[in-house]
Amino acid sequence: MTTTLPAYDEVVARYEPVIGLETHVELGTNTKMFCGCPTDFGGEPNTRVCPVCLGLPGSLPVANKAAIEATIRIGLALNCSIAEWCRFARKNYFYPDMPKNFQISQYDEPLCVDGYLDVEVNGELVRIGIERVHLEEDTGKTLHVGGATGRIHGATESLVDYNRAGIPLVEIVTKPVPGTGALAPEVARAYVTELRDVIRSLGVSDVRMEEGSLRCDVNTSLHPAGTAEWGTRTETKNVNSLRSVERAVRSEMLRQAAVLDAGGRITQETRHFHEDTGETTSGRSKETATDYRYFPEPDLVPLAPDPTWVAELKAALPELPRLHRRRLQQEWGLSDQDMQSVLNAGAVELIEQTVAAGASPAAARKWWLGELSRRANETGVELSDIGATPHQVAELQGLVDAGKLNDKLARTVLEGVIAGEGTPTEIMSNRGLEVVSDTGALTAAVDEAIAANPDIAEKIRSGKVAAAGALVGAVMKTTRGQADAKTVRELILTRLGAEG
Repeated sequence: MTTTLPAYDEVVARYEPVIGLETHVELGTNTKMFCGCPTDFGGEPNTRVCPVCLGLPGSLPVANKAAIEATIRIGLALNCSIAEWCRFARKNYFYPDMPKNFQISQYDEPLCVDGYLDVEVNGELVRIGIERVHLEEDTGKTLHVGGATGRIHGATESLVDYNRAGIPLVEIVTKPVPGTGALAPEVARAYVTELRDVIRSLGVSDVRMEEGSLRCDVNTSLHPAGTAEWGTRTETKNVNSLRSVERAVRSEMLRQAAVLDAGGRITQETRHFHEDTGETTSGRSKETATDYRYFPEPDLVPLAPDPTWVAELKAALPELPRLHRRRLQQEWGLSDQDMQSVLNAGAVELIEQTVAAGASPAAARKWWLGELSRRANETGVELSDIGATPHQVAELQGLVDAGKLNDKLARTVLEGVIAGEGTPTEIMSNRGLEVVSDTGALTAAVDEAIAANPDIAEKIRSGKVAAAGALVGAVMKTTRGQADAKTVRELILTRLGAEG
């Protein structure tokens, strides 16, 4: 039965949302959390496993120090307190991609607690409380084949790849976030975006959502406006893009409002988000902590991070992204609106790297927010995957600054760069696109334009030098845009005895 969803404006007028986000980050360590198996992405299924990560009898785990350090650094960057003593626990549940039938995780004694992350939404600062940051091991991956959706329903068989099982996984859990109203979907997206940037700045993960190294579970609930008691939440699992985080919150708000409007009750459950429709569907009833039968992991000693070591890690933290962006905005001389355009395009790092390679901030911004953004939108790819590197863009602008290319020729060269033809200099040379500024080579074209346009030439002779633009255009057409316009204009005025 199809349910008619209310309008979004009506929902936020009558209900108040509460959101929460649970984000899983695969750490970029060389080996897994409790064994020495490699962690690199993309190997043949079940080739990066051993008795420990397969949970075979007699195997014993050993904690990865690099993963512990990375987790502490994440906690510090999120303003968390670092536990002086904590330990791992066994989280018991059966699932085909969990080879031991339990997951080594943390429960009531996490490594990092009680932090926050500030995000900007529509020019306002929103503080997202962080409940905990804890360390665990990732599961394997189940592939359902033979069906139309890639999910278990309708599949003819399921295959399990344990390569990912045991990779260090950090879970970052926010406190409930009330009071965001109509901005709840945007706040959720802004938080995950900022969190991704923080973790990337620490160098502890590549946070590629498309490869599963950053995955987000989105909790959403509604309660009638003006009431104190929060509604029942649902958890939308494994949302795998920033855009989908925002869409998942909005979709659940609309769905839950329709259920409540009809007199129904929201069921606490996990839900699946569908990229094609933007809707969520029911998964399974949500377990509570008691269902997992947590108990301390008997094969691992507790962790007691040395406070001196923690202080050293805190002192070595890099400049955090929000502060870094503010400094760049000042250095580049951008207004808040201009900087927001850069952020919306996902071009901060690209512009920064282009400037570092020698281009001016204005030129770098022009290329990435202009021609390159247009091409990325047309082809449906991320700006960073367009095929041009910051170094190549800086080289291209250098050729323009040196007078070897004009803007039109530079765009043609850029096409070659994106097509993989080589560096801008190589493409300019191979295609014969360099600007012609030699007066001897241009004189014949100038004389031809004067002869073909006697009326315009006479106007210029009589002192109407603005008319020279028409002859410049004629010469540019003859030379396929390769003539240096300034040199051409000077030649025209000289030949006609006019003063510019």
